[in-house]
Amino acid sequence: MEEGTHDELVEANAAALQGDTDNQSEITDEFADVRAHYEAGLDLTEEETDRIADVAVEYLRGILNLFGESHSSIDEYDGEEGELILDVSGGDLAVLIGRHGRTLEALQTVITTLLSSRLKFYYPIVVDIESYRNRAKKKIEQLARHAASRAMSHGSSVKLAPMNAYDRRLVHLALRNDSEVTTHSEGEDPNRYVVVTPVKP
Repeated sequence: MEEGTHDELVEANAAALQGDTDNQSEITDEFADVRAHYEAGLDLTEEETDRIADVAVEYLRGILNLFGESHSSIDEYDGEEGELILDVSGGDLAVLIGRHGRTLEALQTVITTLLSSRLKFYYPIVVDIESYRNRAKKKIEQLARHAASRAMSHGSSVKLAPMNAYDRRLVHLALRNDSEVTTHSEGEDPNRYVVVTPVKP
């Protein structure tokens, strides 16, 4: 069932992208002003971020409708790193999380691709379902701190299990202010992993 859901998300992405291509002449400059501000490193206004959020929610709701979830609610809020977080709740949403969150990752990719195509630039966005990512984030942060403790007590590097790019980033962020360890990633996707190394005195 998860595989079918993943395939349906890919098909939805392709169809929506084709729709964007068909209407390209109409929306080419829709976000030109926002893009100019963002690429210049300026903080976007509340109105500009609201416009981006509206588009992201539009795409997300369209995909939810494909799965018969037309009454789900979508909460919007800003993440700690300035990303836009869309948290879906209500309805039978377990199928959109999938095993170990893999279907949710596919949904994230679809929404990010659609949004970037529409905006003509990359804007950080996180799609969550019933706070699944938030719960997983806390577990990963705990794992990162435990790895740092092991690295310091043993005086040697600790390799974590392979993770996707989002989870690896969480590990780096969790330990970036820890002066006793450093982190870096090694390997190739999908087997890329984080290495936590103690700082030599």
